[in-house]
Amino acid sequence: MLPTLASLAQHSALRLRVLTGEDRLATPVRWAHASELADPVPYLDGGELLLTTGLKLPVHDPGEMRDYVTRLSAAGVVGLGFGVGVNHPEVPPALLDAAVEAGLPLLEVPRNTPFIAISKAVSAALAAEQYRAVTAGFAAQRELTRAALSPGGQRALLAKLAIQVNGWAALYDLTGSVTAAAPGWAVRRAGKLAGEVRRLRDRPAPASAVCAAPGAPAEPTDEAGSRSRPDDRVELQSLGTGSRPQAVLAIGTAAPLGVVERYAVESAVAVLTLTTERSRAYQEAQARLGAAVLRMLLAGEPDHARAVAGQLYGGLLDAPLRVLVADGGDDPDALEELGDAVESAAARAGESVLAAADGERLVLLVADAGEAVSACAGYAGQTRRERGEHGLALGLSAPTGPASADAAYRQAREALAVARRRGRVLVEHDEVATGSVLALLADDAVRAFAEGTLRALREHDARGRGDLVASLRAWLAHHGQWDAAAADLGVHRHTLRYRMRRVEEILDRSLDDPDVRMELWLALKATADA
Repeated sequence: MLPTLASLAQHSALRLRVLTGEDRLATPVRWAHASELADPVPYLDGGELLLTTGLKLPVHDPGEMRDYVTRLSAAGVVGLGFGVGVNHPEVPPALLDAAVEAGLPLLEVPRNTPFIAISKAVSAALAAEQYRAVTAGFAAQRELTRAALSPGGQRALLAKLAIQVNGWAALYDLTGSVTAAAPGWAVRRAGKLAGEVRRLRDRPAPASAVCAAPGAPAEPTDEAGSRSRPDDRVELQSLGTGSRPQAVLAIGTAAPLGVVERYAVESAVAVLTLTTERSRAYQEAQARLGAAVLRMLLAGEPDHARAVAGQLYGGLLDAPLRVLVADGGDDPDALEELGDAVESAAARAGESVLAAADGERLVLLVADAGEAVSACAGYAGQTRRERGEHGLALGLSAPTGPASADAAYRQAREALAVARRRGRVLVEHDEVATGSVLALLADDAVRAFAEGTLRALREHDARGRGDLVASLRAWLAHHGQWDAAAADLGVHRHTLRYRMRRVEEILDRSLDDPDVRMELWLALKATADA
């Protein structure tokens, strides 16, 4: 505990006598400072017990004494010690009246008590408090470390920390979701800070912020019922040693943290950073293993993939799964953030996820109809709303088994390509498989190909030498039936035969080739000529 005016007044060796301000003796004293200046305020920092003998003070002028005491109070001086028997035999009445009027504690310092003795007493008490705080901090660190190493892990650490700060503590992943909180009632309160957590996540680590927990719900008591609690003061601390945090710690208290509580929080940050870094190393090793398992699945070796994966992915490889391929677009952090969001959602639902990098894309193997799929769609939609149409895009395969993972991977890539062309966030392969192929032609590259294919025919028609494009469209639409196509055009079938020969000559391609007919028909469709 910091020294107070009361503890100094009760110090038997100092023999101080309280003259005014008995109701303010519990005020902490940050330092004791002696000054004979008429205006010592420029040299004060606040929280001091000011000591003087009144050498240069107009102590018999009531107005001057009121101004003097008012200046001291405004500067944050917590008490005034007046030494008697040096320049004045007793505390001057004008000074005493001014102190009473301002409510400033005034202590009489006897002639035999040097000011240095008071300064030493304050200094010794401050040193003792600092030692107590450091000792308590080391004890808190040991207790938090033991908790982190216990079977309860991070949850046990948060429970200890909440007790030490007399408040609550919560841990978040990078999506702003609460992964652990203590006490249990703090989960709802911590959940209201997801936006603040995401904002802190986007700042370079290490980072911290102070905010209030909005709309704090009632906190249960030891007895039946509940009692309300005012909005908490919440400190957010990023965790991790890299430029990007790995998690965020929140500490909610009713008042600013004291020295001992600050030591406890700093110890918790250090321990949690170590555990999250250890988790990151584990995740990196898991990612390498996941990439190897994925390569085996895509190579058609599901049995080898199961053997390598062991129990790491639970029953993921023994039940219907789906392959999802994600493209981050113009956002370099989108894929990492997506992976965090999906893994967090899957962990909360008790699902397994296999994530592996595929060049500049991310491949995810997720349980069919699981929470991970919903998390993908939700996060991608949020990213698209926040960052525009060039953000994250996803392609999702149809449900399959490990033996058909390679086919599902191709389905997901095809669906992703369609998502990009259509400006969609998520496209499932079923939409591609059951829809019209014509929708796939809405692509700049396809239109450019179509324009190039038909350019020579259009240039021929533009010179007024025949309607070759219209004739080709009619002939292909009637499946090569000369009479029906000629009737549709209103020309003789020999005229149509001549025009089709001119098409072959200009394009240097044979219309007897079904691939040529298919390409020409798709080119007409892509350019709205059919």
